[in-house]
Amino acid sequence: MKFAHDQQRVLVTGGAGFLGSHLCDRLVEAGHDVLCLDNFYTGSKANVEGLLGHPRFELMRHDVTFPLYVEVDRIFNLACPASPIHYQQDPVQTTKTSVHGAINMLGLAKRVRARILQASTSEVYGDPEIHPQVEGYWGRVNPIGIRSCYDEGKRCAETLFFDYWRQHQLEIKVMRIFNTYGPRMHPNDGRVVSNFIVQALQGDPLTIYGDGSQTRSFCYVDDLIEGMLRLMETPAEFTGPINIGNPAEYTMLQLAETVLRLVGGNSKIIFQPLPSDDPRQRQPDISLAKTHLDWEPTVSLDDGLQETIAYFRHRLRA
Repeated sequence: MKFAHDQQRVLVTGGAGFLGSHLCDRLVEAGHDVLCLDNFYTGSKANVEGLLGHPRFELMRHDVTFPLYVEVDRIFNLACPASPIHYQQDPVQTTKTSVHGAINMLGLAKRVRARILQASTSEVYGDPEIHPQVEGYWGRVNPIGIRSCYDEGKRCAETLFFDYWRQHQLEIKVMRIFNTYGPRMHPNDGRVVSNFIVQALQGDPLTIYGDGSQTRSFCYVDDLIEGMLRLMETPAEFTGPINIGNPAEYTMLQLAETVLRLVGGNSKIIFQPLPSDDPRQRQPDISLAKTHLDWEPTVSLDDGLQETIAYFRHRLRA
């Protein structure tokens, strides 16, 4: 996906993370100058190892809760731990990363008149009462639960983006990301895909929380990044929010059985109590993405899982 102009100076916050590193790859490949920002709380230099030393790539250790003074044309704001294990370790800092981070990056965008994209989340819908979820749905979030540091932080970030758009005519894009998986996921992030794969590769039981009937929709990382790049280059008047995810819905039990089939081995499936505030259903309505971005996912669950399994197999051997 090409930008409107041939070459841009692009800032990616959280750029050494799972999604951010794949985005940096695509941007450098497309010929843009990329400033990758990360505090390495969950990100890793290993994720951008292939870009280190590239003349169009710069890596900076920085926390978005502090102001930043650089000159850029585009900002992708991805900085925030996204797995419950990581964001619940320091919930106050998680909220600050979403809220103060949004304020600081919006302030930067306002100063340099950059277009800015917020990586929001399907978690803004909470435990939804409608299915699948459309962008007009306001959500059902517990504001005082153990997940609310992330859910409410992202909701507040969306509020700030739209207020900057209304008050300062800033060019904004808001993207609601549904469950994404692929190479460079953290092996200990507690997310279901990485959990199942690592457990299966190590011959451990696959742990399902609840009875396995709760559903998720899994989007391969390459599809997700393509949607993100397309959203950034939509006309200025199109702000979102827009769902980006794979509408194919699977139960946790179906996912576990698929991982076992692809990995092989003799791992069993065991069941544990469902965590507090864990959503029962999650499935995106991607009608807006089809209409405005001409986007829909192309990578099947089997193909994406095979790539992800190969990554973890190599990493666990290293």
